[in-house]
Amino acid sequence: MLKNYLKIAWRNILRNKVRTGIHVLGLSLGISICFLIFNVVRHAYSFDTFHPDSDQIYRINTLTDWGGGRAFPSLGTPGPLGEVIDLEVPGIQDKGRLYTGYQTLIADPESNRSFGRENTVTYADQGFFQIFPREWLAGNSSTALLEPNSVVISETSLKKYFPDFEPIDVLGKEMAFIESDTILAKITGVVANFTENTDFIFNEFISYSTIQSEEEKEWFGLHSWGNVNSSSQLFVKTIKPEMEESLEVALAKVAEKHYDKDEDATTSFTAEPLRDIHFGENYDMTSVSKVFLYGMIYIGLIILALATLNFINLETAHAMSRGKEVGIRKTLGGRKGQLIFQFLTETYLLVGFSMLVGLGLTGLLINIFGTYLPKGFELEYFTKVNFGFYLLFPLVLTLISGIYPALILSGYQPARALKGEKTKTGKFSIGVFLRKNLTVLQFSSSIAFIILVLVLQAQIKYVTSQPLGFEKEEVLYSSLPFMSDPDKMLRLQELINQQSNVLGTSLSGSLVSSTSLWTSDSRVAVDTTEKEIYQQVMNVDSAFIGVNGIPLLAGKPGSNKMDEILINENYLKEMGVPIPEEAINRTVRFGREEKKIVGVVGNFHSRSLREEIKPLIITYNPKFFQTISVKLQAGRNLSEAKSELEAIYKQVYPHENAEFSFLDEEINRFYEEDTRIKNVLSGASILAILISAMGLFGLSSFTIAQRTKEISIRKVLGATMGQILGLISRDYVILIVISFAIAVFPAYYFLKDWLNDFTYRIDMPFGLYGAAGLGVMVLCLMIVGLHSYIAVQTNPSKVLKDE
Repeated sequence: MLKNYLKIAWRNILRNKVRTGIHVLGLSLGISICFLIFNVVRHAYSFDTFHPDSDQIYRINTLTDWGGGRAFPSLGTPGPLGEVIDLEVPGIQDKGRLYTGYQTLIADPESNRSFGRENTVTYADQGFFQIFPREWLAGNSSTALLEPNSVVISETSLKKYFPDFEPIDVLGKEMAFIESDTILAKITGVVANFTENTDFIFNEFISYSTIQSEEEKEWFGLHSWGNVNSSSQLFVKTIKPEMEESLEVALAKVAEKHYDKDEDATTSFTAEPLRDIHFGENYDMTSVSKVFLYGMIYIGLIILALATLNFINLETAHAMSRGKEVGIRKTLGGRKGQLIFQFLTETYLLVGFSMLVGLGLTGLLINIFGTYLPKGFELEYFTKVNFGFYLLFPLVLTLISGIYPALILSGYQPARALKGEKTKTGKFSIGVFLRKNLTVLQFSSSIAFIILVLVLQAQIKYVTSQPLGFEKEEVLYSSLPFMSDPDKMLRLQELINQQSNVLGTSLSGSLVSSTSLWTSDSRVAVDTTEKEIYQQVMNVDSAFIGVNGIPLLAGKPGSNKMDEILINENYLKEMGVPIPEEAINRTVRFGREEKKIVGVVGNFHSRSLREEIKPLIITYNPKFFQTISVKLQAGRNLSEAKSELEAIYKQVYPHENAEFSFLDEEINRFYEEDTRIKNVLSGASILAILISAMGLFGLSSFTIAQRTKEISIRKVLGATMGQILGLISRDYVILIVISFAIAVFPAYYFLKDWLNDFTYRIDMPFGLYGAAGLGVMVLCLMIVGLHSYIAVQTNPSKVLKDE
């Protein structure tokens, strides 16, 4: 029986090649997208789940709230919290402390070899390896990090620094770690690499007890409850799972105990589950946005739903043509259950073939959208989980897409079907009603996608074309070694300024516009009182204003003195001073010291256009410069200039990685996530339109074929081609109008929320809504018009000869 069902199903599939092609292409697109997204989501949720009792591990974060919406979360904690958390918070089994390094220079003193700068160095205590145990290739896990100036390295570091040594042979060897100071540490252990997906990228673990003196603790910012440094990390392991709420209640009591209620800011602590770290701020900037991830899931489900609706729509329409087949089968004794099974077998064959085509299309999707996939993601077809997908997904999809058409087909009454009566008498037809509504749903999705893409594109174009208040063209920048010698920085600046194609060079703590943010408060005299101003702070030299082309409204661009500052227009407004010149030489109490205002600059966007321009103080402290910016002459060969700058950089810092980048490219990264969403939605809209258009093509070809006699009679009675085309197209125009009305509301809801995230944004462009609806209507009328034109051109005598 099954063999017979398969044979009949195969013949029906081959007999209707156009319908089969539409089904296979639509379903394969939906399946390939779902398969890819399924693996992306599984990859994202696989990070750090392998640690023992991972559901009991939390990272403690800090929230500093200055009021008025000025809340600043940090993944770091004050140093003293790590000392008392296990004593003052009940339910903690283990605690582990980290202090992450930044661009640490690693060297082997014995061979005098330098291995360059790495972000894989961290200070760690013994508790860290209790919470995150590793396989120890050498050394004692209980004592390796107890003594100061000890270091545990990973298998990766062993192969990089001592390629010819066994793990046991490197114990006792000394390594140098250079940041602001040089630390000589003896290797006390070697641990195996993690083989599973993890966010913990560290390969060198210096003992936390190396930071032991009060002076060192103050330098690292670990001495005070008032110091919150994102590098100071604290992990805890609780005695049982699901203790996040009780942890935060206990942490609130700790904050209440150690912080003065009269302080300007309120500090609180939160417990972030280990499973959420990959979706927040991790250590190598490879985190995945849950919003983006969920967006991909919704898009995949919508595309699959469109393909499934296509299948249901076409199959219910074509069910009428199989009425006699059903009538004969039932007359010969076929039962309803057997007929349902037969039609589901046909569906399963189509879905199975679509699955094979879809798996092939997945590779093409990865090539097209590879840049939007998570870093490190690799698709493995032959895994147990994917084999489960191959087995279960076609069965589920077969039931979802095939059960209704099968019920319709198997429900025909033999006597009526054999007489050629394909529908019930009466004005209302559930089949026609369903087909119209499914068509509306398909085009609603397509129109909504197009609206989203058009508006996102308009907003991104707007923010990238706005004047920023500085010049971003022909500016290159590079990072300086952390806590570099000021004399070396000045030497580099001098050498670059000597180049004929260089207009100016500036040293600063950050770029003129970046994701970096330093905020603080200051006090200025207003009448007889003192006004507190909360502002952004930038640390730059006197060349910064000229190199970046920032307008100077009054005063001078600074003279590299630590007691002088510049302010921007918004700070001027906060002071209540109407004219820039009046602010010159006034004093500001900033950082416990009196600073003199020597210049006022125009407002400029030091952050993305999502944020308003904050009051700004520009100060000078060369000890903390981390960036060098270079302004080149216009028309200069940028690639050649970049190479020349990197060569000069190597002269001054021979052991550093010299790499200059372009400022305008860095600024464009502000909207990288938005551009990524827009491009993914563009791809989704193309697929949605393609699937909907294919469905409409198949459906209109069939329904118009059913009306050929009506069209011929109307032609004989004198109807013109325009009248006939208008009559046929009218129903589809109504469907598109309804689709447009349905699509507007979800698109508007999403776009309003997204646009509100920008301080500088376009007004809601309702004209683009209309353009999207009109474009889909034109496409629909072209498809329907093509089939209608062919039907109208047919000679009525050929159609009506049997009447």
